[in-house]
Amino acid sequence: MRIASVGTAYPPHRYPQSVITEALRNRWQDRLEEPRILNRLHANCGVEFRNLVFPLDVYENLSGFGPTNDAWIKAAVELGEQAITTALNRVGLTAADISAIFFASVTGISSPTIDARLINLMPFPTSVKRTPIFGLGCVAGAAGISRASDYVRAFPDQYALLLSVELCSLTWQDDDQSIANLISCGLFGDGAAAVVIAGADTPLAQQPTSIQRPCPRVVATRSTFYRNTEHIMGWSIGDSGFKIVLSPDVPKVVNEHLRNNVETFLADNGLTMDRICSYIFHSGGPKVLEAMETSLNLPPNALAPSWKSLREVGNLSAASVLAVMEDYLLNHPGTPGCYSILAAMGPAFCSELVLLQW
Repeated sequence: MRIASVGTAYPPHRYPQSVITEALRNRWQDRLEEPRILNRLHANCGVEFRNLVFPLDVYENLSGFGPTNDAWIKAAVELGEQAITTALNRVGLTAADISAIFFASVTGISSPTIDARLINLMPFPTSVKRTPIFGLGCVAGAAGISRASDYVRAFPDQYALLLSVELCSLTWQDDDQSIANLISCGLFGDGAAAVVIAGADTPLAQQPTSIQRPCPRVVATRSTFYRNTEHIMGWSIGDSGFKIVLSPDVPKVVNEHLRNNVETFLADNGLTMDRICSYIFHSGGPKVLEAMETSLNLPPNALAPSWKSLREVGNLSAASVLAVMEDYLLNHPGTPGCYSILAAMGPAFCSELVLLQW
């Protein structure tokens, strides 16, 4: 089974970080004890640009969970269709070729879910199996690849599709001037990503050269749950929607657990870290990326594509590691036979590792 393709889609409203910061500071100036702290926090997020689902002046008129969530549904369908179309076109497939859809998001809710709405817009078979995933946050991109890989391991002649749409700007909270919310409003961006996973007996997996670019094989996956860490990251959900829970201990958790998780995972697959040619990591923010580099003692620029994604579009939550994976497929593929680790961490707190071979 292989990651055959990744396609991304971004909203059309693109702003420099400084413009977003200024707009939020003007919007909240009467509620901020020290307005300059917003500039300092946003400048330290490592983000230079972000795409937003609406023009900045529209957000002031969004009020209440219901209208905001309705906006999420409409935009998620539009961006999801764009990302899926790109991913499928890159490998010459159509929606009719997909047997299972996994949908991951943590920035809105819908029933019927976004994947069901897309089935009514695109020629997916009516027999397609659907697995909506909510609540995994940033880890859901890697976890979604793992679950889609589990599916095609059971059905090796089929294709599975993972879609993640995260519209983080729709979770901005006017009544929350906590440090966590101010950082969140400077770190997270909007975007979507779709991944095509090809079962081992499909034409794309058996003849990957037909894709005209390397497509790595999924060798193994590993989920690790860290007990009693639910306070580290997540949402507090109330009348106004999603209020961020974001602890400054996230980098500490990374430093305490990541290396052992990676070494144990590799050892179980007969490998050591010196066999890994690249690390395809979620762009969690400067402190998280630095903790990953330090924990694994990575050489300079080992996470350059992750840092680049953070600068150019911000942290896209579940879609973030998928955007980094797209960059690797298009611009930084591994040499034949070498191994990569794709990884993300998120609410619970937990990690997801995917071992790839090019």
